[in-house]
Amino acid sequence: MAIPAQFDAKTIENKWYDYWMKNNYFHSEPDHRTPYTIVIPPPNVTGVLHMGHMLNNTIQDVLIRRARLKGFNACWVPGTDHASIATEAKVVAKLKAEGINKNDLTREEFLKHAWEWTDKYGGTILEQLKKLGASCDWERTKFTMDPDMSASVIKSFVDLYNKGLIYRGYRMVNWDPEAKTTLSDEEVIYEEQQGKLFFLKYKIEGSEEFLTVATTRPETIFGDTAICINPNDERFTHLKGKKAIVPICGRVIPIIEDEYVDVEFGTGCLKVTPAHDMNDKTLGEKHNLEIVDIFNEDATLNSFGLHYQGKDRFVVRTEIAKELEENGALAKTEIHLNKVGTSERTKAVIEPRLSDQWFLKMEDLVKPAIKSVLEDGDIKLHPARFNNTYAHWLNNIRDWNISRQLWWGQQIPAYYYGDGKEDFVVAETIEEALALAKEKTSNSQLQTSDLKQDVDALDTWFSSWLWPMSVFGGIMDPESSDYKYYYPTNDLVTGPDILFFWVARMIIAGYEYAGEKPFTNVYLTGLVRDKQRRKMSKSLGNSPDPLDLIEKFGADGVRVGLLLSASAGNDIMFDEELCNQGKGFSNKIWNAFKLIKGWEVSETIPQPESSKVAIEWYEAKLQQTLVEIEDNFEKYRISDALMGIYKLVWDDFCSWFLEMIKPAYQQPIDKATFDKAIEMLENNLKLLHPFMPFLTEEIWHHIAERTPEEALIVSTWPEMKAFDSKLIQNFDFAAEVISGIRTIRKDKNIPFKDIIELKVMNNDKVTTYFDAVITKLGNVSDLEYVSEKVDSALSFRVKSNEYFIPITGNINIEEEIEKLNAELVYIKGFLKSVQAKLSNEKFVAGAPEKVIANERQKEADALAKIETLEQSLLSLK
Repeated sequence: MAIPAQFDAKTIENKWYDYWMKNNYFHSEPDHRTPYTIVIPPPNVTGVLHMGHMLNNTIQDVLIRRARLKGFNACWVPGTDHASIATEAKVVAKLKAEGINKNDLTREEFLKHAWEWTDKYGGTILEQLKKLGASCDWERTKFTMDPDMSASVIKSFVDLYNKGLIYRGYRMVNWDPEAKTTLSDEEVIYEEQQGKLFFLKYKIEGSEEFLTVATTRPETIFGDTAICINPNDERFTHLKGKKAIVPICGRVIPIIEDEYVDVEFGTGCLKVTPAHDMNDKTLGEKHNLEIVDIFNEDATLNSFGLHYQGKDRFVVRTEIAKELEENGALAKTEIHLNKVGTSERTKAVIEPRLSDQWFLKMEDLVKPAIKSVLEDGDIKLHPARFNNTYAHWLNNIRDWNISRQLWWGQQIPAYYYGDGKEDFVVAETIEEALALAKEKTSNSQLQTSDLKQDVDALDTWFSSWLWPMSVFGGIMDPESSDYKYYYPTNDLVTGPDILFFWVARMIIAGYEYAGEKPFTNVYLTGLVRDKQRRKMSKSLGNSPDPLDLIEKFGADGVRVGLLLSASAGNDIMFDEELCNQGKGFSNKIWNAFKLIKGWEVSETIPQPESSKVAIEWYEAKLQQTLVEIEDNFEKYRISDALMGIYKLVWDDFCSWFLEMIKPAYQQPIDKATFDKAIEMLENNLKLLHPFMPFLTEEIWHHIAERTPEEALIVSTWPEMKAFDSKLIQNFDFAAEVISGIRTIRKDKNIPFKDIIELKVMNNDKVTTYFDAVITKLGNVSDLEYVSEKVDSALSFRVKSNEYFIPITGNINIEEEIEKLNAELVYIKGFLKSVQAKLSNEKFVAGAPEKVIANERQKEADALAKIETLEQSLLSLK
């Protein structure tokens, strides 16, 4: 194949992805090899690729491609989540735009629309992942509403119910009035908001006296069923046993006593609204108070709200404040900062609401999940600091509200055969439910038409907590060959924001159903932020379209750009320049490959000593880097692993190795060196492939014709071998010598084509092993070791060794001495100012340690420079 002059990412990306798909490299079936398994955190079925997905899936692809190269049977299971709240909201909005109200539809009619929406948009994000190069096993793609996946969820519910772990209870729940469903505690985000504190006057029945109560929610007075005072508060002793009158609605309510009331807070009196506050509900139960629910499901007021019926709670808050003021019942208002719970999905302010819901008992279920992460270390979180977050959540866990007032999702498998709250049975099918209902009622005449299934759906997380098991059929068939082979999986890559929602719950489910962990390592990525540290979002307009980035910089460039700045758990300050850096790296590798392939190869010329030495050094350097890479992968420092490869390829391979072996202008290279250069390039490509799959596969096939069995994607990771670290140290010394020569050439305008002599006072007794390389890269005609300083020569030092370049006629010695003297005067002046600072006791006593250390380094550098300049002057005189 002809090698294009420029690397064109657009041309090759589709070509190689199609090639990988055609040859079925991504697909995995159980065999004799050790499995390496990742399950994708399933994105919302209606979602599109964003920067967080890009980062998360790039890391997963790096891990899976590396595992493939290391000989594992790599399986990456993709899929999507039905995302009940988000998807139902989108379908409802679409129907509304078409003039259709969800409430006018039957469940079946609504679900038909939801499935149409899913079929239309559901595959978008997975198709976009292919553009990134994601090597998922697409034949195993799962959707949380697939029939087998839904069957797993229903089976799990029935099992947990039969174990006595699922129950139905009338509880105070978090109500999302926009989505019109409950939320679990973890789906509520608390935000500080500035509002008002209203001081309301409640008249004491039978007197002209008032009690003043402070509240942030005056609209809830219609649900007040008591005023509570502290029995030890002497200010209100005379009110014991009396009653108060609620403003506007005129309801007479008791004044109760409870030490729960803080005498120091507010006015020392508390209005009790049991239907709309968790703490008030507890007080209500304790004192047998009436419960008055004043809200409709959309948080408008119901008939208890009198003339405010049908109005939104926030509208009522403003209007009722005016009415209370006009009635003389509003004593004053104050600005007040308080935490307000909002829905993670819809951003609506949460309303506490009493409701019949389904709950899962968590107290015992959570114990193995705590032990495995926090005690035994069977599951490791990376970075480990998230153990504290995990511990806080799991040690303070409450029963999980698993029911949602939605239609999109798995319908709760509870079947009611009567009107009572307890007149139900739980079963996987309506036929099984009928048999149970007949048995429970002793009524053999019951028909399936007499049963009514619970209308609620299960929480989406109750589906996805089974994901690592259900994708392999493990819930329905624990003896499944796939399940036994691939479970438990190896690594999970996800964001810390779902550490509790999903990660902890998968661990809980794993121990409950499989008796073992679902994965061994959890790599927690950071959030992708912009340069100003703002979270990327559509509303801020600071989130680039990932597909636009791929179009501009190539998939490999974007992957490298993201990963170079993506250390585990730390937020990423994303800058497009990072992707440009990734694109530049692609071009550097391409040009290095082109350089090698452009050399004429001779079978007859001998291998130069400089090339032999260069090969030995680079092989050692590659092995040293391989050790570092393995260590970084083991510690899940993916960014550090990439940086190690980046430096190896850019600095060691391109900047040094290729220069060391490059033949003279228009001269051929010997075959032994050329073959080794190709071998080193191929090893580099193997290391780079997980990070830059398209570019590396393209070069791999340009190097030689390869069969599908010889493709890079199924090649082998470089083998780790022993290496001579002393060789690497000695080269580092030689590199300093070469840099010293180049600096003098540059400073003295000595062209590289002009050969020079080099005399060495080898005080350090450094090996002469790299002399051939120094000679070549310095264009040195004669490298000689001397025992005394060389007169009339330019000089420099590396450690204790002195290097002299005898002056030729091209250099004016008098001018050189003048320049060196001027520089010496400047450096001595600089040294004097630094030493003046360091001799100032006040400065030394008051400055931070870092500043003092910096000044001492300046002093040491200046002293070393002065010594070098003085030696150079001596050699010129």
